[in-house]
Amino acid sequence: MDNSGKEKEAMQLMAEADKKVKASGSFLGGMFGGNHKVEDACEIYARAANMFKMAKNWSAAGNAFCQAAALHMQLQNKLDSATSFVDAGNAYKKADPQEAINCLNQAIDIYTDMGRFTIAAKHHITIAEIYEAELVDIEKAIAHYEQAADYYKGEESNSSANKCLLKVGHYSAQLEQYPKAIEIYEQVAMSTMDNPLLKYNAKEYFFKASLCHFIVDELNAKLAIEKYEEMFPAFSDSRELKLLKKLLDAHEEQNSEAFTEAVKDFDSVSRLDQWLTTMLLRIKKTIQGDAGDLK
Repeated sequence: MDNSGKEKEAMQLMAEADKKVKASGSFLGGMFGGNHKVEDACEIYARAANMFKMAKNWSAAGNAFCQAAALHMQLQNKLDSATSFVDAGNAYKKADPQEAINCLNQAIDIYTDMGRFTIAAKHHITIAEIYEAELVDIEKAIAHYEQAADYYKGEESNSSANKCLLKVGHYSAQLEQYPKAIEIYEQVAMSTMDNPLLKYNAKEYFFKASLCHFIVDELNAKLAIEKYEEMFPAFSDSRELKLLKKLLDAHEEQNSEAFTEAVKDFDSVSRLDQWLTTMLLRIKKTIQGDAGDLK
């Protein structure tokens, strides 16, 4: 069956489900198994939604799942309602990101009401990713990552919470909210440095916190680095710390060539990602007479 055939069948199923809903609301329908008709309608809406998905009509699929979700709620089937809202959100993601967010928020409300915070956190992450990639609203992405981190912490899922917090730190620094970024990187570094499996990552988070300090104030950066070395001796032997010390010296001497040379040496062994490059450029621009690149 081609897409138009699937779509036609889906529309017939929608009409059938609508009919059952109307019949359940009539006086005779209410007397003779009204709820049973609503349950049937839920099932038919879901079948229609899957047919629309096969026809790649994502908005119609989302709408059909929403109809099923509303009926499940009417029947007090909260979990089925939440699942249908999530299915609707996943369909809308491909056609209407804002509508996807609305559906996922409705699912989150049900999950939190039921005390299922881990699932709610997962859907907050999905919403954050839509704001990141589709709607490019970083402030809203941050808010949803923070909410997810809160829910994960409450459920003692600390490594999942940290993943969300690192996203918050990453974007906060990009938006020049350095105190917030520093607080997050320090917090995550301290929670990972005692974990044998994760402590290798702690030096990366202390490095990022140091760079944020450096952008704000050179003296702050020096004091922070001393503190991090005391807290986490492994940081002292890291390439990241060696780079920081070279950069501090170059900055103190207002020597942009030495600064660039130190960055190039580091980059030849450990490739700099976009975030690190951005932060290093912001520091370099505070050197007088600097051209503002790392070449």
